Amino acid sequence: RRIDMHFDYHIPTKIIFGRGRLKELATEELPGSKALIVITNGQSMKRLGYLNQVTQYLKENGVDAVLFDKVLPNPTLAHVSEAAELARRESCDMVVGLGGGSAIDSAKAIALAAANPGNYWEYVKGREVENDALPIVAIPTTAGTGTESDPWTVITNPETNEKIGFGIKQLFPTLSIVDPELMVSVPANLTAYQGMDAFFHSAEGYLAKVAQPVSDLFALNSIRRIAKFLPEAVKDGNNLQAREEMAWASTQAGMVESTSCCISEHSMEHALSAFYPGLPHGAGLVALSVPYFTHLLKKDEKKVAPRYMDMARAMGEENVNSPSAFITALKKLIKNVGLEGLKLSDWGLRKDDAEKLAENSFAAMGALYLLDPVELTREDACAIISEAIQ
Repeated sequence: RRIDMHFDYHIPTKIIFGRGRLKELATEELPGSKALIVITNGQSMKRLGYLNQVTQYLKENGVDAVLFDKVLPNPTLAHVSEAAELARRESCDMVVGLGGGSAIDSAKAIALAAANPGNYWEYVKGREVENDALPIVAIPTTAGTGTESDPWTVITNPETNEKIGFGIKQLFPTLSIVDPELMVSVPANLTAYQGMDAFFHSAEGYLAKVAQPVSDLFALNSIRRIAKFLPEAVKDGNNLQAREEMAWASTQAGMVESTSCCISEHSMEHALSAFYPGLPHGAGLVALSVPYFTHLLKKDEKKVAPRYMDMARAMGEENVNSPSAFITALKKLIKNVGLEGLKLSDWGLRKDDAEKLAENSFAAMGALYLLDPVELTREDACAIISEAIQ
């Protein structure tokens, strides 16, 4: 498939990358003087001392801090609204997201909501943004979402069972500090889920109709690194080289999302975790992936074959002469990161959910279906989701 040589490139985030670089938060020029620090409701940021370090470094840099620590693994609208009100009340002029994708995504949504009238969900649904978001500083402690280098945030509205990705240029972080040393404490199963999320950002971005030359470079490089180093990071969380490679693969996959876009596999997963918020995003993607990519291949082999073969080669497959080599490589990677036996039924999903979930994927995130390399119908989505629920 010929790449459209008609594209925009815009990634305005300053990225400080490398082991031990969190301390530069104390000396780097920051975009405000009072920060709202956003973390999840888990204890890891406090227990591991990351929150104390960030607060101390900000203080050394002349920045006061207020804490919001209620974010859920699938962040909700209510918490965005509550934190935005706190930011306004405390006159915060910047937001620091510390943690995984849920904390940083929430920080972005809060930064927008705090600076604009009305309810955040109105902007997700198309209301015009009046004011710039507060400046955002992203400090990821996981390798997965790539939200530190893209303008996207994903928030769930439990009242409507909608989990929607929303992105505008104001939501690019001003500064991101990506320090792999903050990632060694992530447990093996979460390392696997998060790393596979980064993998699918790259694979979907490589297949999307809006792929461009630079997103192709980022995508194939991330795919290669993840196939090689994610199994090592899962096997030994203290392997700093593997953590470093995965940190860069994830940040780079965020750049894929900034220059290309995810496709409908993400629409389907968002439907799954909108109705079943206990389901980790990466786990949902893994469960969907083999049925999804197999379905695309069967529906129109000619359209996806060259790119499937490119990805298979990037994943280390030898003598690639068929697009099915990508499916083979994908199954191998899923096995190598310990997720081969993953069952959606473990999170309560049932086969008779498939139609409802397929419908929701079109209603909430139908725009991504327009970017698919092969046209998928609601019946296709229902078949894929049904096959994934084992």
